[in-house]
Amino acid sequence: MATPGNKGFYVSWQSASQQVAVICSAALGYALNQAMPADVIADWGWRIPFFIGCSIIPVVFYIRRSLQETEAYLAQKSHPTFRQMMRTLVRNWPIVTAGAMLVVLTTVAFYLITVYTPTFGKSVLKLTTRESLLVTLCVGLSNFIWLPVMGALSDRIGRWPVMAVSAGLTVLTAYPALAWLIAHPSFDHMVMIELWLSFLYGSYNGATIVALTEIIPAQVRTTGFSLAYSLATALFGGLTPLLSTLLIQVTGDKAAPGYWMAGAGAISLLATFLVYRGIVRERVAEHG
Repeated sequence: MATPGNKGFYVSWQSASQQVAVICSAALGYALNQAMPADVIADWGWRIPFFIGCSIIPVVFYIRRSLQETEAYLAQKSHPTFRQMMRTLVRNWPIVTAGAMLVVLTTVAFYLITVYTPTFGKSVLKLTTRESLLVTLCVGLSNFIWLPVMGALSDRIGRWPVMAVSAGLTVLTAYPALAWLIAHPSFDHMVMIELWLSFLYGSYNGATIVALTEIIPAQVRTTGFSLAYSLATALFGGLTPLLSTLLIQVTGDKAAPGYWMAGAGAISLLATFLVYRGIVRERVAEHG
């Protein structure tokens, strides 16, 4: 549905919209901690966000019933069956695997700088719960800004330069940034470091999501995209809070989550080169 030359900008809003949820969640958590003592929140107050979150269910049903199909989909004379889609996915398993590798940095970075931030701030840096939630709110706002900006930049200079540079910077700076924060713990320093990691996440994700839709065959785009994203999230992103805590306990290094993020950056950097090297080769072969 994107206008010509603006796919990156349009697609990036899918991820940007998720940051609204991060901002609202952090703001709600901060408000609850302002209004209630910690023991009340632990007793029953924690249920309030769940009830508020459930209010989105009617909206979800409305959107699902009212969404229109794309013109490209409606123009197709025939649509593949489930079995045909599975065959296509099996034939294109290298692309799906590469897609999952591309998403590793996206999902690890998101869970690290949003979901894990309150825990890290409170248990490692000894900040208050309110301060940690404020950092998360700032990160969500920063993500919301950088995602469409970098999506638009990828429309101008290409996907792989944005992805390669941001993934490379993640490999080089993730651990040093957290190590510096551990050596100089404070609310201001945490905001600064988390905003840097947010910039890296926003830069990479802003170009990667649209890139993933472009490399997966059109006839199985939704299924292939979902499979690649789900694999990366299940195997890497969703485990980030647990593994970050475990790494700190095993190594005794409070900045150890930086290794996990740097490792994710290395995997996605490798995938970026593999994918776009293959695409360049295919185009050269097509045009002789």
